[in-house]
Amino acid sequence: MKKAIIFGASGFVGSHLLNELLNSPDYEQVTAIVRKSLSISHPKLNTLIGDYSSLPALESQISADEIFITLGATRATSPEKEKYYQVDHDYPVLAARIAKARGARSVFLVTAVGANPRSRISYVRTKGETERDIIALDFEHTHIFRPSMIMGNRQENRPLEKPFIKIWSAMNPILVGKINRYRGIAGEDIAKAMKNSAINQSDKLKVYHWKEMKDLLQR
Repeated sequence: MKKAIIFGASGFVGSHLLNELLNSPDYEQVTAIVRKSLSISHPKLNTLIGDYSSLPALESQISADEIFITLGATRATSPEKEKYYQVDHDYPVLAARIAKARGARSVFLVTAVGANPRSRISYVRTKGETERDIIALDFEHTHIFRPSMIMGNRQENRPLEKPFIKIWSAMNPILVGKINRYRGIAGEDIAKAMKNSAINQSDKLKVYHWKEMKDLLQR
């Protein structure tokens, strides 16, 4: 049985992922590092309160076989450019670096379709830079998940996102062939795909788009 650490467990994908890991017989302990206490309890769950600034002080407690990172900021929650970059890039990279130094062999990271460190678009450039810097840490196994529109009902209020979800739902059937990577996917399905990808790990680096994530749901 394995131990896992998850960053972003209070978020949309992260909350689904936390449930997946806690209910999996493959894990004996799941450590969630969050800014405030979670509203759930479980005999496998170990909750640590921390953020980017306090993470180094928690280093001695960040020990696991695998690290899962579902952190992400929005312009609404992090309007300052520096804060946005800290949440989307600096925090995931720091978390991965500490976890690897403490013995983690595999990292699982959610970014976004089109992630590219050379892009002129700030959002996908930041995601690409995060991928690049975590890959450079040289884990035994690096799993990168690149969803397009993340579907589902969020607890947080995102009124501007709802119309886009409806548009994507209508567009999904016509996004076929090479462009199927732009299909929307449920947050719950991303979480299940991440958990299932940890069952049989062989590739040094594996990138998952819509089709690869959907294939993982069949396991």
